[in-house]
Amino acid sequence: MEKEHLIFGIRAIIEAIQSGKEVDKVFIQKEISGELMKDLMKVMKRANINFSYVPVEKLNRLTPNNHQGAVASISPIGFMELEHLVDSTLASGKLPLFLILDQISDARNFGAIIRTAECTGVNGIIVQKAGSAPVNGDTVKTSAGAVFNVPICKVEHIKDAIFYLQGSGIKTVAATEKTDQTIYDIALNEPLAIIMGSEDRGINPSVLKIVDEKAKLPMFGTIGSLNVSVACGAFLYETVRQRS
Repeated sequence: MEKEHLIFGIRAIIEAIQSGKEVDKVFIQKEISGELMKDLMKVMKRANINFSYVPVEKLNRLTPNNHQGAVASISPIGFMELEHLVDSTLASGKLPLFLILDQISDARNFGAIIRTAECTGVNGIIVQKAGSAPVNGDTVKTSAGAVFNVPICKVEHIKDAIFYLQGSGIKTVAATEKTDQTIYDIALNEPLAIIMGSEDRGINPSVLKIVDEKAKLPMFGTIGSLNVSVACGAFLYETVRQRS
């Protein structure tokens, strides 16, 4: 984790959140208490900041400074509002292409997906605030800087984002093996949002229930799945092929 993207100390983190800094995640020392820590918890919950309890050794590895039991990672980018992203894309006259990541948690996979998204003309990436990979040094490096070129939206709930996209005339397609349709059986040359699931669980079942279509990649080997960034690349480039 890049040192310049870290804030340490309870009061400093509170002030960063209250000032509107893009705080990705806060690491809190296990079994720590006190009035100031209670204040931090209230501020984080009010702002819906992702946090986790960790051993003090992890905090000591993150910073040699007096962290008071709390270290926060700050995003190097700003995030766009979903409504603004959709409205501006539709107003541009381009054929919309969005990517929804359902709790992909590995920063390197996230970075690789962003890089491919930039290369294939994706208009924006939508992630959920809780449970998604942070935008940190690993993300920036793996994306080869593409993270600064592709708008990213953070939303409270993936399902609400899908409903909003559908209401805006955008078809939602889930990448899942739980279907008989392959990616080559469906039309991708229309306003579109592709949904990719997490590395271990795939797309949430409640999300699968509301999408417009489901599609899978044909698999001929003995291994039943691809790395999510590779699978995402295959979906995006089939979309490019159909639109060419």
